[in-house]
Amino acid sequence: MGLKEMTGTKAGKFGHFIVEFATPGIGHIMKSAGCDFVLFDLEHSGFSFETVKSAVRYFEAADVAMIVRVPSKEYHHIARACDMGAEGIMLPMVGTAAEAREILDAVKYTPDGKRGVALQIAHDRYRAGKVTDKFAAANARTTFFCQIETADGVENAEALAALPGVDCLWVGHFDLSVSLGVPGDFEGKVFRKAIDRVVKAASKHRKALGRLVPDVQTGIDLYKQGFDFICYSGDVWVLHNALAEAVGALRAGCRK
Repeated sequence: MGLKEMTGTKAGKFGHFIVEFATPGIGHIMKSAGCDFVLFDLEHSGFSFETVKSAVRYFEAADVAMIVRVPSKEYHHIARACDMGAEGIMLPMVGTAAEAREILDAVKYTPDGKRGVALQIAHDRYRAGKVTDKFAAANARTTFFCQIETADGVENAEALAALPGVDCLWVGHFDLSVSLGVPGDFEGKVFRKAIDRVVKAASKHRKALGRLVPDVQTGIDLYKQGFDFICYSGDVWVLHNALAEAVGALRAGCRK
């Protein structure tokens, strides 16, 4: 199932955050683990666009949907990720509907946007075809994940959710807590009130809702609140925690 189809249902979609490892086998590892999607990060990872181009092929081969979080709202970051075949595009710190509309202009071809034309390359799998058909197919496939991680984003959540072309509101919980003046306080009244507002906006306009979660119980709790894209932890932390637990147990059990 593609990302566009996933955003059309409130059934749970479960994935993983890729911020460190872009090896050729990563797609098949995620598929074997049961992931529906991956969130591939360019904002904090240091991955290059050349790495994205390779990684798109890895996830396509494994039939795992791929969301690429680009590092900024600059046109060349957004359009290049689309040209390289990214099915899902995530933008950090989207605060207003006007910003979201500018992003959609970079994601979508005419008549839905203003994206520069590049055909028979990676995004359309190098296949020839009628130009208008290519535009329509690309516009139907590309999926926009709008990241709510500022007080402005919360304030404008309903306007963002109402905008055609915004497929999912995605809460960036750490940055949002900082913007709200309560760094790391995810249980306090201020943060919970903000989340309630975003949940209501997504529900009202029938948009998907996503978040990164550090553990299984948090994911279950958020699903019950209305979140349907649940991104479980990241490659760095899963490897680190599993290895630390095993090495610690070995060290404790192998003492003389």
